[in-house]
Amino acid sequence: MPNKISLLNNFPSIDKSNQLYERAVGLIPSVTQTLAKGPGQWVKGIAPKYLVRGNGSHVWDVDGNEYIDFMMGVGPLSLGYAYPKVDEAIRKQLEDGITFSMMHPLEIEVAEMINKIIPNAEAVRYSKTGADATSAAVRLARAYTGKNKILCCGYHGWHDWYIAVTARNNGIPYAVQANSFTFNYNDIDSVKNSIDDDVAAIILEPVVFAEPEDNFLHKLASLCEEKNIVLIFDEMWTGFRMALGGAQEYFGITPDLATYSKAVANGMPISILTGKRTIMNLADEDIFFYTTFGGEALSLAATKATIEELRDKNVPKYLDEQGKKLKDGYNSIAKKLGLDFTKATGYNWRSMATFDEKAGDPLIQKSLMQQEMIKRGVLWQGFHNMSYSHSNSDVEYTLQALEESLAVLKNAIEKKQLKESLKGEPVQPVFRKVDNFNMKPMKK
Repeated sequence: MPNKISLLNNFPSIDKSNQLYERAVGLIPSVTQTLAKGPGQWVKGIAPKYLVRGNGSHVWDVDGNEYIDFMMGVGPLSLGYAYPKVDEAIRKQLEDGITFSMMHPLEIEVAEMINKIIPNAEAVRYSKTGADATSAAVRLARAYTGKNKILCCGYHGWHDWYIAVTARNNGIPYAVQANSFTFNYNDIDSVKNSIDDDVAAIILEPVVFAEPEDNFLHKLASLCEEKNIVLIFDEMWTGFRMALGGAQEYFGITPDLATYSKAVANGMPISILTGKRTIMNLADEDIFFYTTFGGEALSLAATKATIEELRDKNVPKYLDEQGKKLKDGYNSIAKKLGLDFTKATGYNWRSMATFDEKAGDPLIQKSLMQQEMIKRGVLWQGFHNMSYSHSNSDVEYTLQALEESLAVLKNAIEKKQLKESLKGEPVQPVFRKVDNFNMKPMKK
């Protein structure tokens, strides 16, 4: 019988997951469309590989096992799976059509909503993925300044200008690689030392898990204004989640351009570029940024309904409150168990458990925790991506599961059986870095 949410579960049967995986091997490169969803981020042999249904904060895999989900589609499900108001908006629009031969009124209606919510949204454009929006922002910045180089900090998608600074930069011309550079978060000197007269834009995630220190973001904004550099906030995670108006509203900083996706449409594919009109006007005739599916109506209908719920239900406040219970609860449990090598860090709406190498390989520690959480019916990668559907009972149960799992981890470390306690293959290092972004040398 498939597992339910229970502390008394055996490890789930994942036979159908494994059968599907074998069909994918060799047919789908890396077997996944999204790296964070792929088998490398889950304990192979223990974790399910394919999900088929979701409701609220719960999901079911192909073998029928039920879990509380704290990945939430790697971020987009800000309200939850099968959220009634959003699904009804999609169904209603579906009756009239999806993609049309001319523009659709929802393009205006959603833009007007965003204009009222996002501080810098004097103009608004849509696309489908986050990489589309960040790459459009980079192109606009280059067109506006007449300069070429880009400084970045964080994760910004799969396009050439960004992947040039990573270890997976095969296939990208050297001329492109030579124009992309990185800097360290909370290190204004690393930014100053990287700037020359050809820097067009600085793009960063306003926060990932670390908080800005010593007015870092404000200093960055002032530096960009002084040097005629376009400041771009990549708000894929912070937008509509950290505050309704994102990091711009939260920190009181208005960047020149900003990009959004994930939380804004509760799982439907859309990305949004906002910015000051003086820069965005270049998208009229000076740069080319168009896509067949930019005005696709199902996603716009979902966006409109999602924003209304986020606004009317004050969802960012709820995410902060529920996430605080988990983050603080994790740290209280770790303290009670005498575990000084693990803690939950970050903002309440999206915290992350970290593991210190003094207690052994951090990836093995994380893997053992994930293994034990999955056994107890919680999909857990070390992150707590909060949604409006994470109920009090979900949080209370998860804290119980965390306490039991941390006790297993403690026992394995004390007995020096950390690796031996793992029943499957450990998770692989994440491609997405959360610190030490200075991945390649700056100017000499």
